[in-house]
Amino acid sequence: MEFFTKAAAVRLRSHLDKYLIADENEESVRQSRKGSSPRVKWIVEIVDGKNNLIRLKSCYGKYLTATDTPFLLGMTGKKILQTHQSIKKFDSSTEWEPIRDGFQVRLKNWEGKFLRANGATPPWRNSVTHDVPHRSATLNWALWDVDLVDLTENDRSSSFSSLSEDPVYSPTSPWSTMASPKFSSSQV
Repeated sequence: MEFFTKAAAVRLRSHLDKYLIADENEESVRQSRKGSSPRVKWIVEIVDGKNNLIRLKSCYGKYLTATDTPFLLGMTGKKILQTHQSIKKFDSSTEWEPIRDGFQVRLKNWEGKFLRANGATPPWRNSVTHDVPHRSATLNWALWDVDLVDLTENDRSSSFSSLSEDPVYSPTSPWSTMASPKFSSSQV
């Protein structure tokens, strides 16, 4: 969680080496290999009064939301959408608890289900759902690499030397993919 408190924006990369992307229809989300697209940037908001929870806002100003709608009839995975939330009427469907697992993270929702990157043949290909992994073969589907796109205002003004002392931002850590030449914060 300490990583997300310093991040103003991130991008999430699945086990399939694809990025969580806000679809152009401004409603759905999916996976894409286009890591330089501005639609893979997710603004991080810490939930007021709940320091262990975050919200992720897309480039369209909508929040990553876990719904109760089945992705496919008869299957356990539920749809993930971008939804507009009134600041006065936020609900728990937009709240995610980052759980660190090595150098990756699992994002758990209020039901104890995880943001999951699906693979395989259509209609599963490139889809994103939330579910509890039931088989050991699908456990890593809920793991995400987090790339830092932009720092919070407070941390942006501090020197990078102080960040390099923090083990989360170690230059050898996959968590520290800050502003690579291919993908800098000014491009997104």
